[in-house]
Amino acid sequence: MEFRERKLKISRWFFEVNQENKLKLIEQIRRFKPDIVLANSLSDRHPDHGRSSLLEADACFLAGLSKIETTWEGVKQEPWRPKAVYHYIQDIHLKPDFVVDITPFVERKIEALKAYKTQFYSADSKEPVTPISGSEFFDFLKGRWMDYGRSIGVLYAEGFNVRRPMGVEDLTQIR
Repeated sequence: MEFRERKLKISRWFFEVNQENKLKLIEQIRRFKPDIVLANSLSDRHPDHGRSSLLEADACFLAGLSKIETTWEGVKQEPWRPKAVYHYIQDIHLKPDFVVDITPFVERKIEALKAYKTQFYSADSKEPVTPISGSEFFDFLKGRWMDYGRSIGVLYAEGFNVRRPMGVEDLTQIR
């Protein structure tokens, strides 16, 4: 296989933190104007997760700069910067900067993850076995969520990291 053909075939599996990809995300951030962005983990077993974390954080910041011009459906977009970017913790255990009670949503969250049948456990899967494809992976997640939950006095909590300090309006609302 020629190098160019091989590069094209491989490129669909990898992405780069580059200007083109940042601009694509900036357009969407400006289009939807989110106040909060939930992004990939700062560091993870899969190298794309850490790269996407950086891409997402960079795009959120750059979307607020007026000197970066973008258009959507032929209309010039105005700058928009989300108030916060929170990075959820994935496979590698990271100490969370804060945790959120997810007790009422755990089973629904597990069912949503099971929809990704090529990545997570499915009894009829023909995919190769990976560290996240066994049925025990969901037990691992629940155990981690229980560990995080214990720190705030709930059954399950999800941990998040931040790249910059968070502001709090009312100290009495923190557990």
